[in-house]
Amino acid sequence: MTFQSAAEYVVMRIFRLFTRIPLRGIIHLVSQTGTFTDYFVGFEKNRAVQGIFGAETEQVLKNLKIDFIWFGYMGVSDDDGHLMVNRQYLATGSREDIYLDVVHELCHVKQYMDGRDLFDPRFDYVDRPTEVEAYRYAVLEAKRIGLSAEDIRVYLKTEMMSTKALDKLIANMGVDLE
Repeated sequence: MTFQSAAEYVVMRIFRLFTRIPLRGIIHLVSQTGTFTDYFVGFEKNRAVQGIFGAETEQVLKNLKIDFIWFGYMGVSDDDGHLMVNRQYLATGSREDIYLDVVHELCHVKQYMDGRDLFDPRFDYVDRPTEVEAYRYAVLEAKRIGLSAEDIRVYLKTEMMSTKALDKLIANMGVDLE
């Protein structure tokens, strides 16, 4: 395991620990819980989202729980597959990044529903099959809505990702950014 993936693994373990500590009820006092359709309107008619869930899109989104968290950006709980969203990110992130992150995370929701391991520690982050698939889907959507190759690279690059890791992720996705 490389340092980058080890760091990611530690961060994810800490994140998962917070969701299991009995203090979770206290954390929820400063957060909100709702359903996806309470906060994200019209996604049930979105072509990219329909491509993920098919005929079950409306039902899945209507039943998908959201927790508003106070750290990070967005993620999917590996406990029950619900979406976790940072309200500050929704307020300050770019519309394109938020939209693509929602598409990316909904891919993870579907993967969870299909019984896949979202955080398989056998793989580095950029090699993890669930991440490669979710990023590939988000990148195809980014291309469809007209983002440039450079804008897509900026979207893909996270704080914990080196340029070398970004290049590897792009290669793993098998999507031409030009």
